[in-house]
Amino acid sequence: MIAMKDLIAFDRDTQALGQIAGRLGWDQETMMPRGSAGQRAEEMGAIQTVLHARRTDPRIGEWIASAKPKNDVENAILREITIGYEKACKIPADLATEIAKVTSAAQGTWAEARAAEDVSAFLPTLSHVVDLKRQEGAALADGGDVYDAMLDDYEQGATGVEIATMFDALRPRLVDLRAAVLAANPAPSLDHTFDEAGQLAVSTKLAEVFGYDLNKGRIDKAVHPFSSGSGHDVRITTRTSAGDPFNCFYSTIHEVGHACYEQGIDDAYALTALGQGVSMGVHESQSRIYENQMGRSRAFTGFLFGHMRDQFGDFGIAEEDAFYRCVNSVSNGYIRTEADEIQYNLHVMLRFDLERQLMSGDLDVQHLEEAWNTRFAADFGYAVDRPSNGVLQDVHWSLGLFGYFPTYSLGNVYAGCLYEALREAVPSLDDDLARGDAQAATTWLRENLQQFGSLRSPRDTIMHATGKAPSEAPLLGYLDAKFTDLYRL
Repeated sequence: MIAMKDLIAFDRDTQALGQIAGRLGWDQETMMPRGSAGQRAEEMGAIQTVLHARRTDPRIGEWIASAKPKNDVENAILREITIGYEKACKIPADLATEIAKVTSAAQGTWAEARAAEDVSAFLPTLSHVVDLKRQEGAALADGGDVYDAMLDDYEQGATGVEIATMFDALRPRLVDLRAAVLAANPAPSLDHTFDEAGQLAVSTKLAEVFGYDLNKGRIDKAVHPFSSGSGHDVRITTRTSAGDPFNCFYSTIHEVGHACYEQGIDDAYALTALGQGVSMGVHESQSRIYENQMGRSRAFTGFLFGHMRDQFGDFGIAEEDAFYRCVNSVSNGYIRTEADEIQYNLHVMLRFDLERQLMSGDLDVQHLEEAWNTRFAADFGYAVDRPSNGVLQDVHWSLGLFGYFPTYSLGNVYAGCLYEALREAVPSLDDDLARGDAQAATTWLRENLQQFGSLRSPRDTIMHATGKAPSEAPLLGYLDAKFTDLYRL
């Protein structure tokens, strides 16, 4: 009893320090002066040194050996702490510190290279990040597959082979559906200028509709939208584009999905090993079901159409059905975060294959842009026009987040499973969303998934919520039905 109590108390302080580190990262992306990057890298390195020392403290091993959990929750806490401790002990302290410093500085380098459309300015830094992450992956793998070890950080228990098999099942159906849609009559598009203040006002309304508690969060702007934090301090960011308000609105809804997962976790789990989302795949299931299955539904776009007319007046779309088609337009494009539901996973598959090659050493960083452009042309049928639309568009690799990308598509698969169960559980869903009322849906998600945090494994989390093993079939069925109807295929 004493060992378990001491272990939980020690971990609570470690969790709190981890939240502080996350807040430094949030500040770096939103409010930090550009000239502070060097000092912030030192600060991030210092706090990671402290965190690594705590996560590898020999007393943790002693407490684990002596701990006697008294219920399922403490069993789960012990499981998660043990997994984290064993991983942390495999990574040398100096390597952990170096990764924190280099990736902190690399974010600024990436942003500057992206703005200048200069891949060569970023490649030396990326080479350093890749080298450090290979070292970390090798340490974690302990003779096993390096990429699997990195993927396990984001989706516990998943392997590259399993993900590749899932992608092989998704790809042909997605490619065929994409071809059919692109051959159909195009959806209407926006031809209007939307002021930033108006976009942010609508964005805040959407956040509130989907249940984001702004008393324990905030919305800021960032180059790449993200969510940060857990418990009673969960922050999101969005971005604006004068000609494309959907970028702002759906980035916001997406990040609200992440944030509501964190805000929805049982308060009893706060600052414990269970007090955050169980995996990035499950996390992404929340952001995607909020953004797509609910936010881009015919019912909800009717509500959004009226709200946009109230905010912006006549913006060139005359009626709800045309607006629905506009929101769900399928067209050629370069940017993953702006991709429609059909093509989004194709973007992820490209990154998944390239980063596996980078980690295995089969692809050198110096040839990454060429490999990206070749693969993009093969998958999408046209050439990348500039680096910010290609290899420089995502922040993830500068942050060292190798193994992260496939969880985006895994999240789409999970979202398909959850939506199937949600529609059965909430038969009034369409009527609710048409009124701008997402409460019944978000309550179901909170009660059946979000509140449990990391209590269960990722797969078991989805099975508990849906009663079925995860499968790509519900997602493919949903996409076929939606776009066949929308484009009258």
